[in-house]
Amino acid sequence: MKSTASRFVAAGAEVLPASAPFPGQSAKNKTRLRGRCSRHQALLLSADWAPAPLSASRAVPGAVGFSQGLVGGGGSILAVPLLVYLVGVPNPHVAIGTSAIAVAANAAANLANHARAGNVKWRCASVFALAGVAGAVLGSTFGKIVEGQKLLALFAIVMMVVGALMLKGRSGVGEPSVRLNRENLPKLLASGLVTGALSGFFGIGGGFLIVPALILATGMPILYAVGSSLVAVTAFGLTTAANYALSGFVDWSLAALFISSGVLGGLLGARSANSLAGRKGALNAVFAALIFAVAIYMLVRSLGLT
Repeated sequence: MKSTASRFVAAGAEVLPASAPFPGQSAKNKTRLRGRCSRHQALLLSADWAPAPLSASRAVPGAVGFSQGLVGGGGSILAVPLLVYLVGVPNPHVAIGTSAIAVAANAAANLANHARAGNVKWRCASVFALAGVAGAVLGSTFGKIVEGQKLLALFAIVMMVVGALMLKGRSGVGEPSVRLNRENLPKLLASGLVTGALSGFFGIGGGFLIVPALILATGMPILYAVGSSLVAVTAFGLTTAANYALSGFVDWSLAALFISSGVLGGLLGARSANSLAGRKGALNAVFAALIFAVAIYMLVRSLGLT
Protein backbone atom coordinates (compact mmCIF):
# COMPACT_ATOMS: atom_id res chain seq x y z
CA MET A 1 0.00 0.00 0.00
CA LYS A 2 1.35 3.38 -0.92
CA SER A 3 1.66 5.94 1.79
CA THR A 4 -0.59 8.98 1.73
CA ALA A 5 2.36 11.19 0.83
CA SER A 6 3.26 8.89 -2.08
CA ARG A 7 -0.29 9.02 -3.40
CA PHE A 8 -0.22 12.82 -3.21
CA VAL A 9 3.02 12.96 -5.22
CA ALA A 10 1.70 10.43 -7.74
CA ALA A 11 -1.35 12.64 -8.22
CA GLY A 12 0.89 15.58 -9.05
CA ALA A 13 0.64 17.37 -5.71
CA GLU A 14 3.85 18.95 -4.49
CA VAL A 15 4.87 18.44 -0.87
CA LEU A 16 6.66 21.66 0.03
CA PRO A 17 9.38 21.95 2.65
CA ALA A 18 8.61 24.16 5.64
CA SER A 19 10.93 26.85 4.29
CA ALA A 20 9.36 27.03 0.80
CA PRO A 21 7.93 30.41 -0.23
CA PHE A 22 4.23 31.09 -0.66
CA PRO A 23 3.78 33.39 -3.66
CA GLY A 24 1.29 36.20 -3.27
CA GLN A 25 1.03 35.89 0.50
CA SER A 26 1.98 38.43 3.15
CA ALA A 27 4.87 37.65 5.48
CA LYS A 28 2.48 37.02 8.37
CA ASN A 29 0.33 34.62 6.32
CA LYS A 30 3.41 32.88 4.96
CA THR A 31 4.56 32.04 8.47
CA ARG A 32 1.09 30.86 9.47
CA LEU A 33 0.71 28.68 6.36
CA ARG A 34 4.20 27.20 6.72
CA GLY A 35 3.37 26.13 10.28
CA ARG A 36 0.16 24.47 9.18
CA CYS A 37 1.69 22.76 6.15
CA SER A 38 4.70 21.44 8.06
CA ARG A 39 2.38 19.92 10.67
CA HIS A 40 0.19 18.32 7.99
CA GLN A 41 3.23 17.09 6.05
CA ALA A 42 4.53 15.35 9.16
CA LEU A 43 1.15 13.68 9.54
CA LEU A 44 1.07 12.57 5.90
CA LEU A 45 4.63 11.29 5.82
CA SER A 46 4.28 9.33 9.05
CA ALA A 47 0.96 7.61 8.25
CA ASP A 48 0.52 4.70 5.86
CA TRP A 49 -3.20 5.18 5.82
CA ALA A 50 -6.26 4.36 3.78
CA PRO A 51 -9.75 4.97 5.13
CA ALA A 52 -11.79 1.99 6.22
CA PRO A 53 -15.02 1.13 4.40
CA LEU A 54 -18.05 3.22 5.35
CA SER A 55 -19.58 0.15 6.97
CA ALA A 56 -16.77 0.09 9.53
CA SER A 57 -17.20 3.81 10.20
CA ARG A 58 -20.88 3.17 10.93
CA ALA A 59 -20.37 -0.01 12.94
CA VAL A 60 -17.72 1.30 15.34
CA PRO A 61 -19.82 4.09 16.95
CA GLY A 62 -22.73 1.71 17.41
CA ALA A 63 -20.47 -0.93 18.94
CA VAL A 64 -18.91 1.57 21.34
CA GLY A 65 -22.30 2.92 22.39
CA PHE A 66 -23.64 -0.61 22.80
CA SER A 67 -20.72 -1.65 25.01
CA GLN A 68 -21.11 1.50 27.13
CA GLY A 69 -24.80 0.80 27.65
CA LEU A 70 -24.14 -2.87 28.32
CA VAL A 71 -21.32 -2.73 30.86
CA GLY A 72 -21.40 0.90 32.03
CA GLY A 73 -18.16 2.64 33.09
CA GLY A 74 -15.27 1.68 30.83
CA GLY A 75 -17.55 0.74 27.95
CA SER A 76 -16.37 3.62 25.76
CA ILE A 77 -12.65 2.97 26.32
CA LEU A 78 -12.42 1.11 23.00
CA ALA A 79 -13.41 4.17 20.95
CA VAL A 80 -9.88 5.48 20.34
CA PRO A 81 -8.20 2.18 19.34
CA LEU A 82 -11.13 1.30 17.06
CA LEU A 83 -10.95 4.69 15.36
CA VAL A 84 -7.20 4.36 14.84
CA TYR A 85 -6.85 0.69 13.89
CA LEU A 86 -10.23 -0.17 12.34
CA VAL A 87 -11.72 3.03 10.91
CA GLY A 88 -8.26 4.22 9.88
CA VAL A 89 -8.03 7.66 11.48
CA PRO A 90 -4.32 8.44 10.86
CA ASN A 91 -3.72 10.84 13.75
CA PRO A 92 -4.30 9.60 17.33
CA HIS A 93 -5.05 13.17 18.40
CA VAL A 94 -7.93 13.35 15.90
CA ALA A 95 -9.23 10.02 17.21
CA ILE A 96 -9.14 11.35 20.78
CA GLY A 97 -10.79 14.67 19.92
CA THR A 98 -13.53 12.99 17.88
CA SER A 99 -14.24 10.29 20.46
CA ALA A 100 -14.49 12.92 23.22
CA ILE A 101 -17.55 14.40 21.51
CA ALA A 102 -19.19 10.99 21.30
CA VAL A 103 -18.42 10.29 24.96
CA ALA A 104 -20.07 13.57 25.98
CA ALA A 105 -23.15 12.94 23.82
CA ASN A 106 -23.67 9.41 25.12
CA ALA A 107 -23.17 10.55 28.71
CA ALA A 108 -25.70 13.37 28.28
CA ALA A 109 -28.30 10.94 26.93
CA ASN A 110 -27.75 8.56 29.85
CA LEU A 111 -27.74 11.48 32.31
CA ALA A 112 -31.27 12.42 31.27
CA ASN A 113 -32.47 8.92 32.12
CA HIS A 114 -30.76 8.91 35.54
CA ALA A 115 -32.02 12.42 36.31
CA ARG A 116 -35.61 11.36 35.66
CA ALA A 117 -35.07 8.44 38.02
CA GLY A 118 -33.70 10.76 40.75
CA ASN A 119 -30.25 9.13 40.77
CA VAL A 120 -28.22 12.36 40.51
CA LYS A 121 -26.83 14.27 43.48
CA TRP A 122 -26.66 17.57 41.63
CA ARG A 123 -24.72 19.71 44.11
CA CYS A 124 -22.00 17.14 44.71
CA ALA A 125 -21.85 16.34 40.99
CA SER A 126 -21.65 20.02 39.99
CA VAL A 127 -18.76 20.80 42.36
CA PHE A 128 -16.90 17.70 41.17
CA ALA A 129 -17.51 18.59 37.51
CA LEU A 130 -16.49 22.25 37.85
CA ALA A 131 -13.17 21.29 39.41
CA GLY A 132 -12.73 18.60 36.78
CA VAL A 133 -13.30 20.99 33.88
CA ALA A 134 -10.22 22.94 34.97
CA GLY A 135 -8.29 19.67 35.11
CA ALA A 136 -9.63 18.62 31.69
CA VAL A 137 -8.39 21.86 30.13
CA LEU A 138 -4.89 21.24 31.49
CA GLY A 139 -4.92 17.53 30.67
CA SER A 140 -6.14 17.96 27.08
CA THR A 141 -3.61 20.75 26.49
CA PHE A 142 -0.74 18.50 27.55
CA GLY A 143 -2.23 15.57 25.63
CA LYS A 144 -2.10 17.51 22.36
CA ILE A 145 1.65 18.08 22.62
CA VAL A 146 2.54 14.44 23.35
CA GLU A 147 3.65 12.50 20.28
CA GLY A 148 0.83 10.32 18.92
CA GLN A 149 2.39 6.89 19.33
CA LYS A 150 3.57 7.65 22.86
CA LEU A 151 0.04 8.79 23.69
CA LEU A 152 -1.35 5.50 22.37
CA ALA A 153 1.14 3.53 24.49
CA LEU A 154 0.07 5.44 27.61
CA PHE A 155 -3.55 4.96 26.60
CA ALA A 156 -2.98 1.20 26.43
CA ILE A 157 -1.69 1.22 30.01
CA VAL A 158 -4.81 3.09 31.14
CA MET A 159 -6.93 0.49 29.34
CA MET A 160 -5.32 -2.23 31.43
CA VAL A 161 -6.22 -0.29 34.59
CA VAL A 162 -9.81 -0.04 33.33
CA GLY A 163 -9.90 -3.77 32.67
CA ALA A 164 -8.66 -4.51 36.18
CA LEU A 165 -11.25 -2.16 37.73
CA MET A 166 -14.03 -3.82 35.74
CA LEU A 167 -13.09 -7.17 37.25
CA LYS A 168 -13.40 -5.72 40.73
CA GLY A 169 -16.88 -5.93 42.20
CA ARG A 170 -18.64 -2.75 43.35
CA SER A 171 -20.50 -2.54 46.61
CA GLY A 172 -23.97 -0.98 46.66
CA VAL A 173 -23.66 0.10 50.32
CA GLY A 174 -23.64 3.84 50.95
CA GLU A 175 -25.47 6.82 52.42
CA PRO A 176 -28.45 7.73 50.15
CA SER A 177 -29.09 11.05 51.92
CA VAL A 178 -25.59 12.41 51.34
CA ARG A 179 -25.35 16.18 50.76
CA LEU A 180 -22.65 18.68 49.90
CA ASN A 181 -20.98 19.88 53.12
CA ARG A 182 -17.74 21.28 54.50
CA GLU A 183 -16.32 17.80 55.00
CA ASN A 184 -16.75 16.45 51.49
CA LEU A 185 -16.27 19.73 49.58
CA PRO A 186 -12.42 19.62 49.62
CA LYS A 187 -12.48 15.93 48.66
CA LEU A 188 -14.81 16.61 45.74
CA LEU A 189 -12.65 19.49 44.50
CA ALA A 190 -9.39 17.53 44.73
CA SER A 191 -10.70 14.29 43.21
CA GLY A 192 -12.55 16.22 40.49
CA LEU A 193 -9.40 18.09 39.47
CA VAL A 194 -7.33 14.89 39.23
CA THR A 195 -9.89 12.81 37.35
CA GLY A 196 -10.63 15.72 35.02
CA ALA A 197 -6.95 16.03 34.14
CA LEU A 198 -6.70 12.31 33.35
CA SER A 199 -9.91 12.42 31.35
CA GLY A 200 -8.69 15.40 29.32
CA PHE A 201 -5.23 13.96 28.72
CA PHE A 202 -6.52 10.68 27.29
CA GLY A 203 -9.78 12.00 25.82
CA ILE A 204 -11.90 9.51 27.75
CA GLY A 205 -15.06 9.94 29.78
CA GLY A 206 -13.33 8.67 32.90
CA GLY A 207 -16.46 7.12 34.40
CA PHE A 208 -14.41 4.19 35.72
CA LEU A 209 -12.43 6.73 37.80
CA ILE A 210 -15.22 9.20 38.58
CA VAL A 211 -17.59 6.65 40.12
CA PRO A 212 -15.16 5.39 42.79
CA ALA A 213 -13.91 8.96 43.37
CA LEU A 214 -17.44 10.16 44.15
CA ILE A 215 -18.00 7.22 46.49
CA LEU A 216 -14.71 7.89 48.26
CA ALA A 217 -15.38 11.63 48.59
CA THR A 218 -19.01 11.48 49.73
CA GLY A 219 -19.90 7.93 50.70
CA MET A 220 -22.89 7.87 48.32
CA PRO A 221 -24.25 4.52 47.06
CA ILE A 222 -23.09 3.14 43.73
CA LEU A 223 -26.39 3.94 41.98
CA TYR A 224 -26.12 7.66 42.87
CA ALA A 225 -22.42 7.67 42.00
CA VAL A 226 -23.13 6.27 38.53
CA GLY A 227 -25.89 8.82 37.89
CA SER A 228 -23.90 11.73 39.31
CA SER A 229 -20.75 10.73 37.40
CA LEU A 230 -22.51 11.41 34.10
CA VAL A 231 -22.57 15.15 34.90
CA ALA A 232 -18.77 15.10 35.05
CA VAL A 233 -18.35 12.77 32.05
CA THR A 234 -20.46 15.13 29.92
CA ALA A 235 -18.55 18.21 31.11
CA PHE A 236 -15.11 16.59 30.71
CA GLY A 237 -15.95 15.28 27.23
CA LEU A 238 -17.18 18.66 26.00
CA THR A 239 -14.15 20.44 27.46
CA THR A 240 -11.68 18.02 25.90
CA ALA A 241 -13.47 18.08 22.54
CA ALA A 242 -13.52 21.88 22.49
CA ASN A 243 -9.80 22.08 23.27
CA TYR A 244 -8.93 19.56 20.54
CA ALA A 245 -11.30 21.26 18.07
CA LEU A 246 -9.43 24.55 18.53
CA SER A 247 -6.34 22.78 17.17
CA GLY A 248 -8.23 21.14 14.31
CA PHE A 249 -8.14 17.67 15.90
CA VAL A 250 -11.81 16.76 15.35
CA ASP A 251 -13.33 14.95 12.37
CA TRP A 252 -16.80 16.52 12.45
CA SER A 253 -18.47 14.18 9.96
CA LEU A 254 -17.23 11.17 11.88
CA ALA A 255 -18.24 12.82 15.16
CA ALA A 256 -21.81 13.27 13.87
CA LEU A 257 -21.92 9.62 12.86
CA PHE A 258 -20.52 8.65 16.24
CA ILE A 259 -23.21 10.61 18.08
CA SER A 260 -26.17 9.26 16.10
CA SER A 261 -25.04 5.64 15.99
CA GLY A 262 -23.51 5.73 19.48
CA VAL A 263 -26.67 6.95 21.21
CA LEU A 264 -28.75 4.31 19.42
CA GLY A 265 -26.21 1.62 20.31
CA GLY A 266 -26.26 2.80 23.93
CA LEU A 267 -30.03 2.40 24.13
CA LEU A 268 -29.80 -1.13 22.74
CA GLY A 269 -26.95 -1.91 25.13
CA ALA A 270 -28.94 -0.66 28.12
CA ARG A 271 -31.88 -2.87 27.16
CA SER A 272 -29.58 -5.86 26.78
CA ALA A 273 -28.02 -5.10 30.17
CA ASN A 274 -31.46 -5.28 31.80
CA SER A 275 -32.24 -8.62 30.22
CA LEU A 276 -28.81 -10.01 31.08
CA ALA A 277 -28.65 -8.55 34.59
CA GLY A 278 -28.03 -11.96 36.12
CA ARG A 279 -24.92 -12.42 33.99
CA LYS A 280 -23.44 -8.93 34.48
CA GLY A 281 -20.37 -10.31 36.25
CA ALA A 282 -19.61 -12.65 33.36
CA LEU A 283 -20.17 -9.84 30.83
CA ASN A 284 -17.73 -7.59 32.69
CA ALA A 285 -15.14 -10.38 32.76
CA VAL A 286 -15.44 -11.00 29.01
CA PHE A 287 -15.30 -7.29 28.21
CA ALA A 288 -12.31 -6.81 30.52
CA ALA A 289 -10.51 -9.62 28.67
CA LEU A 290 -11.25 -7.85 25.37
CA ILE A 291 -9.85 -4.60 26.77
CA PHE A 292 -6.64 -6.38 27.85
CA ALA A 293 -6.25 -7.93 24.39
CA VAL A 294 -6.72 -4.59 22.60
CA ALA A 295 -4.35 -2.86 25.07
CA ILE A 296 -1.61 -5.40 24.40
CA TYR A 297 -2.10 -4.98 20.64
CA MET A 298 -1.85 -1.19 21.03
CA LEU A 299 1.35 -1.47 23.04
CA VAL A 300 2.93 -3.74 20.45
CA ARG A 301 1.97 -1.42 17.59
CA SER A 302 2.75 1.90 19.26
CA LEU A 303 6.14 0.72 20.57
CA GLY A 304 7.11 -0.68 17.18
CA LEU A 305 7.53 -4.26 18.40
CA THR A 306 6.09 -5.80 15.23
